[in-house]
Amino acid sequence: MFATFRKYFAFGGSFSGLLKRGMAFSVLNSFFEAWQMMALAVVLFALADGTLSEATLLTALAIMLLSIAGCFITSHFKSENFCKGNFSMTGEKRTQIGDRMRYLPMGYFNENSLGQIAGTMTNTLDDVQNAGGQVYTNVISGFVFSGIMALFLLAFDWRLGAVVIVTIAVFLLVNACMQKKARDVSSRRVAAQGAIVGAVLEYIQGMGVVRAFSLVGDARKKLDDSIAECERANVTMELRFLVFNILQTLVVKTSSVLMCLVAVGCWLAGTMDAGVCLVAVVASFMVYGKLEMSGAFARLLRQIDLCMDKVNDMIATPALPEGTGAGAQRARGLDIVVDNASFGYEGRTVVDRVSLSIPERTTCAIVGPSGAGKTTLVRLIARFWDVDEGSVRLGGVDVRDWKVDDLLANFSMVFQGVYLFDDTVRANIAFGRPDATDEQVEAAARAACCHEFIERLPEGYATRLGEGGAALSGGERQRISIARAILKDAPIVILDEATANVDPENERDLQRAVAALTRDKTVIMIAHRLKTVRDADQIVVLDAGRVAQRGTHDELMAEGGIYADFVGMREKTIGWKLAGTAASA
Repeated sequence: MFATFRKYFAFGGSFSGLLKRGMAFSVLNSFFEAWQMMALAVVLFALADGTLSEATLLTALAIMLLSIAGCFITSHFKSENFCKGNFSMTGEKRTQIGDRMRYLPMGYFNENSLGQIAGTMTNTLDDVQNAGGQVYTNVISGFVFSGIMALFLLAFDWRLGAVVIVTIAVFLLVNACMQKKARDVSSRRVAAQGAIVGAVLEYIQGMGVVRAFSLVGDARKKLDDSIAECERANVTMELRFLVFNILQTLVVKTSSVLMCLVAVGCWLAGTMDAGVCLVAVVASFMVYGKLEMSGAFARLLRQIDLCMDKVNDMIATPALPEGTGAGAQRARGLDIVVDNASFGYEGRTVVDRVSLSIPERTTCAIVGPSGAGKTTLVRLIARFWDVDEGSVRLGGVDVRDWKVDDLLANFSMVFQGVYLFDDTVRANIAFGRPDATDEQVEAAARAACCHEFIERLPEGYATRLGEGGAALSGGERQRISIARAILKDAPIVILDEATANVDPENERDLQRAVAALTRDKTVIMIAHRLKTVRDADQIVVLDAGRVAQRGTHDELMAEGGIYADFVGMREKTIGWKLAGTAASA
């Protein structure tokens, strides 16, 4: 239990001071609550001695008022510190997780589902945020109050104090057994909560595919199974705790009766004053109430402990090693060299001993069949992963020697799958350069051929786009992403199938936008469109993760092989489309 308390304060990070102050006020609050027993003792002793007077009642009233005032003040500061501490602490942890995600290799997101990450950011931290403060304050205050009452009773009669001390010891023993038994069921519950978030996200995100193939029942099975497992985990945990809750209650109630019997027995035997006996009888109903409540909350300690472990593990996930920062200073230009690079994941090699060089301000097209490793190669260049063997150099410096942010500042990327944030058009365009002025944002939008359709939106540049940019068509989303890249104005541009799925109405505007983006830049493009590829300074053909061919369009056509086959196949496809169109006309 005490190890969990230490972990909680360490988890608080820069806000641990607030949590410690909240805990201190919780202890003071218990101290002032215990004074209520002192006020009752003054009256009970006077009654037993037959000396009850107005002065006695006023003394008791003064003590009671002081107790109430102290409880009110300490309760206020206890709640204020814990509220600020808990919400600030979990906010800081969410920020730390978000920052950590930026520096993780992309393979992490394959091995760890979106649901697990989202579950940690939401449910797991919500458990710490909402329950943490209440659990720790109630557990501490319950034991502190009982300890103060034990000292109070010891001052009158050691036998009464001994009953309370033995009760606390037995109660702690039962609670320790409960914490030990809670380990497995709490782990299962935390895991089930993460799984259910993942299942819900998958169900919602895949709804289009599910409905298209009439598989609603099959898709719901995984969600239903996750819900059922979460239900079973919660029920199992409650039933496991029920036995120990009953034992804790039994210890408390038995001790209350025992204290009454000891007090009355000692009074009848003439070894205890009537006043002390009365105090003991009344105290037997008060002393254990807080202890019983602390036991009810203590069962959640293990769960919160696991939640903190889960968050700490995510924050401690090994990131890509940060360079020394000397990369930017040592760089000689921005030529790109891939030297005998190999990389693989999930047990298979994706890029196999690839070597190539891309001089500054030239265009390199990477082509090849599906699964050849094209996207993986360009992401190795931008250091989304680190190579397993060989090296990737930018400006003559290994990309691993660059600081991640310094390295990525040199790249603008436009992918086939565009993601826009649920924010305004202006914020989405300025995402890579948040300090940009409205004029700069609009200039980038004009260059990307999207100013006109933005102006037609209900609130222009202030229009919110919805999750994933749902308010726009695919071509419009693509042009917004190009405007974002234009505004960033990085010297190296990566285009990963950026124009693959564009309808004819948008193709002309999109090509103009790409031309504006790539002017006077180093361009690395993955493309299947012949007219996009043929003007590149060099074309690299990948097959099964290896460089199969390299050269200009004319050189590769003369050489024959995969590229010539690719071009011939494309030309036949275009001819078939044109012939089909003519026939239908």
